[in-house]
Amino acid sequence: MKKNILIVDDSALMRRVLSDIINKDDRFYVADVARNGEAALALLKENAEKYDVVLLDFFMPNMNADELLLHLHKKIKAKVIVISGIIKSDAMEIIYALEHGAFDFVTKPENFAKAKEKQFGDRLLKCIELAAFQEDTQKEMCNIVSAKSLSKRDKPISINQNKNNKKSRKGRMQGGKLIALACSTGGPKALQQVIPKLPADLAAPMIVVQHMPKGFTKSLAERLDQMSEVKVKEAEDGEVLTKGVVYIAKGGSQLRVDSKGDKSILRVTEEAARNGLKPCADIMYESLVDSTFEEIICVVLTGMGGDGTEGIKQLSKKNNIYSITQTADTCTVYGMPKVFYQSGLADEVVPLQNIAGAIRKHMGVQ
Repeated sequence: MKKNILIVDDSALMRRVLSDIINKDDRFYVADVARNGEAALALLKENAEKYDVVLLDFFMPNMNADELLLHLHKKIKAKVIVISGIIKSDAMEIIYALEHGAFDFVTKPENFAKAKEKQFGDRLLKCIELAAFQEDTQKEMCNIVSAKSLSKRDKPISINQNKNNKKSRKGRMQGGKLIALACSTGGPKALQQVIPKLPADLAAPMIVVQHMPKGFTKSLAERLDQMSEVKVKEAEDGEVLTKGVVYIAKGGSQLRVDSKGDKSILRVTEEAARNGLKPCADIMYESLVDSTFEEIICVVLTGMGGDGTEGIKQLSKKNNIYSITQTADTCTVYGMPKVFYQSGLADEVVPLQNIAGAIRKHMGVQ
């Protein structure tokens, strides 16, 4: 049975372009279109079970995507994919939309000619596929594995709920530990369940590769910083890694760590994408092979594909690592954690809400 799609866009031409892309795929059918948020809200209220995926233009007259998501507040089964051409100054709006329930977002091409190109169509259809079949995939994986059976240590993860006041902690690394995390689809929201639970006096720096285009990761870092006790920022080239600071890899660039004596320095590079990814977690992990950290805590969260596994595999051959990944039932997309679990490298597989606790426990923080 085909999956029903609702397109919401104030441009008649864009509605047609999107419809043509979707209806060429035998798995999907454009069941309805709406020209604004209010019309979409009416359709969704009247047909709460009809649609599997909603393609939602962000900026529309009277009601933008974020406002519509707040009105819906999980009252529909459909997964919402935000489509927008906004960048930089307006990127925080997309972060809020993801926070308020959007499954993912796809950036619009610069013009309608590019919107008709295969690259955009493939990207859009892949995102729709993930959203439309996510529930079926999750159920299948949850039947295969369970949270209880996935932990090598088979011990419960205890979460420290105590909060500390946010404070600045400086000091260059000399050995010590590093936390290195990778995530993709569903990552922005998942990170809100991890980073804000870390203590202000975290005795390690943390680097994060979240697959995002250029212009969005700075807003993601700023939002996480607002919510957290640790300092969170977008990584900058030449920065020395500092305890108690979380560095988000810059979208559209690669992130490496360069060891110079007792210093570990971030390198934000313009090198090519790997497997279509920029930033790429494999590149980040591989750059740590020659680092001097006494231990690297590797964390793999929700996301499509298998980015991160090969890099951690290379890292494990030479470095002391401890690896944590996310259970299938708590992932938006069980791709990256699945590939990593199947590699046999995971020390713990725990629900998303317990990831921060697992990190804290292994860091010796209760």
